[in-house]
Amino acid sequence: MACETDTKAYPGMMFGLAKETMEKTRLWRIIREMPKGALLHAHMDAMVDFDFLIDEMMRTPGMHIFCETDLSTPEKAENGMLRFCFRSTPPKETNIWKADYKCNDPMLVTRAAELHSGGSKGFVKYLKSRFTISREESLQHHHGVDHVWRRFQSIFGMLAGLTSYEPIFRAFLQRMMHLLNADGVKWVDLRLAFAFQFHKEGKETPEKGYVGMFKVLGEEVEKFKASEEGKGFWGLRMIWTGLRRLDLRWIVEDMDNCIEVKLAYPHLICGYDLVGQEDMGRPLKDILPELFWFRKQCADEGVNIPFFFHAGETLGDGNDTDQNIFDAILLGTRRIGHGFSLYKHPLLIDMVKEKKILIESCPISNEVLRLCTSIISHPLPALLARGVSCSLCNDDPAILGQDTAGSTHDFWQALQGWDNLGLAGLGSLAENSVRYAAFEDQTNAQWLEGINKGSLGQGIKGERMREWALEWEKFCLWIVTEFGDDAASKA
Repeated sequence: MACETDTKAYPGMMFGLAKETMEKTRLWRIIREMPKGALLHAHMDAMVDFDFLIDEMMRTPGMHIFCETDLSTPEKAENGMLRFCFRSTPPKETNIWKADYKCNDPMLVTRAAELHSGGSKGFVKYLKSRFTISREESLQHHHGVDHVWRRFQSIFGMLAGLTSYEPIFRAFLQRMMHLLNADGVKWVDLRLAFAFQFHKEGKETPEKGYVGMFKVLGEEVEKFKASEEGKGFWGLRMIWTGLRRLDLRWIVEDMDNCIEVKLAYPHLICGYDLVGQEDMGRPLKDILPELFWFRKQCADEGVNIPFFFHAGETLGDGNDTDQNIFDAILLGTRRIGHGFSLYKHPLLIDMVKEKKILIESCPISNEVLRLCTSIISHPLPALLARGVSCSLCNDDPAILGQDTAGSTHDFWQALQGWDNLGLAGLGSLAENSVRYAAFEDQTNAQWLEGINKGSLGQGIKGERMREWALEWEKFCLWIVTEFGDDAASKA
């Protein structure tokens, strides 16, 4: 692709082409330093760089790889659904790279690395290629949305066996919080689909439910906040996410698990969502009885689990997926994930503004997953022009190409691509993230009061908004001190 290497970087350049260049600019240094507040839309599985995750897997005793087919041909190696698990008993000798490999036979990952044609380095390179949307794939918009989503969703199934084993999960969390804090992100409302079973250290038999997993989560958050490197980090909570494409019985059982964890660790669960490709999944209107049941169960158990729905992540006009935005608003969602198609609906824009609903916008994700060709064609400026509250989010950075849990890539792209944003506009988006973060359980009235009062309010939200405002002033002073002479010399 010679035309790519001959192209000079320019504002609004496709992310896959611009990434390496942007990371070498002075503007990158400025945005990297920026206090970004809270990250409101991020899927936990895809938050840590795969170099770290794969290295952690290779160093963890008893980690195995298996697959429903052998990986003896390039086609099988490219498409075979890899799985990972812990096994305490020594496996029988097998070779996943040979045609006589028996379906789903576990093989030590260290042994698989040794027998890979490229050795350990080749094995790591192979795994990274299976875990990420490559630059070439991100540019191939002519294949359409469904094509890239099939590839995208398959990755989460492969990662589940890694992040659901306690030793790796603990290391994963520490790495994620380190990356966020270093990037100026002080809080994260994580999303995670619980289509896996959690395994305690050294145990082949999985835990029943997810209470044990959240015990570990809480321990690691407190451990990081108490460390020197975690200084200033506010913490995290989880938006429990069901999978919209699965059968309704599974969804109900998953809702039950959510309530069970909320009762055990109320400070770690902040909301509920449904995830997966909207175009190929079940629309919200088909799950209304289950959603009303969930709301009633929460009331009966005395817990508060509001909705934070994905909606409008589509190119459709008036189809079921597009109409998810209508239903998300009517169901009382506090924020909307993506809301890509919202700009087409003037009435819904007015409703979103009236009800103080924030749009969790993920511009790089929307580009890589083929909803728009570049940041310039993204609809977020149209929403901002209408006065809709929005924030910038990274969605699935390890998979989509940002590589890191931070948000600097998305902020850099927005500042470069939209002429009417500027540094002040970027700061407004960061401030919104703090204003709309789910720091604590609140009734609808308390939630709206916190949004309306902002830094003038009381409680955790008011305190953190004032803290962010102080960090923003320091940041602006740093820019003037660090780069003021450069600006003066050009005047």
